Amino acid sequence: MALYHNAAKRALAGGGLSLGFGVHHLRSNAVPMLAAAGGHDHVFIDMEHGAFTMQEATQLCIACLPHGIAPIVRVCAGALDEATRLLDNGALGIVVPHVDTEAQARRIAGAFRYPPIGTRSWGGPPAVYGYLPPDVAQAQAAINAEVLICAMIESEEGVRNVDAIAAVDGIDVLLVGSFDLTADLGIAGQFRHARTEAAIRAVADACRKAGKALGVGGISSDDDCAFYMGLGSRFMTSGNDHSFLVSGSVVAAERLRGMAAAQKPL
Repeated sequence: MALYHNAAKRALAGGGLSLGFGVHHLRSNAVPMLAAAGGHDHVFIDMEHGAFTMQEATQLCIACLPHGIAPIVRVCAGALDEATRLLDNGALGIVVPHVDTEAQARRIAGAFRYPPIGTRSWGGPPAVYGYLPPDVAQAQAAINAEVLICAMIESEEGVRNVDAIAAVDGIDVLLVGSFDLTADLGIAGQFRHARTEAAIRAVADACRKAGKALGVGGISSDDDCAFYMGLGSRFMTSGNDHSFLVSGSVVAAERLRGMAAAQKPL
């Protein structure tokens, strides 16, 4: 069985946009098909804020693999043991929130890759090899190359330390958590405030210097997306199942209620 490749990481390596389909509520094996139908290359499964069990998250990861959609999972800060179990059971990428220091980044980078570059434990034939037993040494090297590790920058402390964080070998993406960053700055939700822009520029500069990919999360307006893409953001989500369902249902309900209100009495 050949290794399933990470479409998100390959898009970034080619200088392109890695576009995610955020998942909070859906638990169906149809998720990767829906993501593919919308032109996404990865699903962003949120175990930090979503109510996923390990079983539900890993089943979504496994369902993604045959469709060529990379399963990327955001875990809770410090939940490195959960992350390695996710990687054993289908995940091709891990997002860790609230990374504030170089030491945290080094611990993350080491935990999610096999020796000699990390300390990840081998748990037998993994899902990304279709559970067939590969040559272990070759498989570990190949999996190390496919796994995407994303550190989230969400505080003033993280911004102050961003050059050191970005320089850590094994960190592939720095993802700005815009909501938490603006809250930490005392300007919650102000994505184009001068202090927000300055902080994200600092992260973008660190990414360029270290050869890492930049992501900016939490933004949704076309103007904001275009602005931060202009700064180099290439790891993004188009939205999530919650926003897609609510926005779509609001538009449909307003349209049909408007039709009903315009009808003349019989």
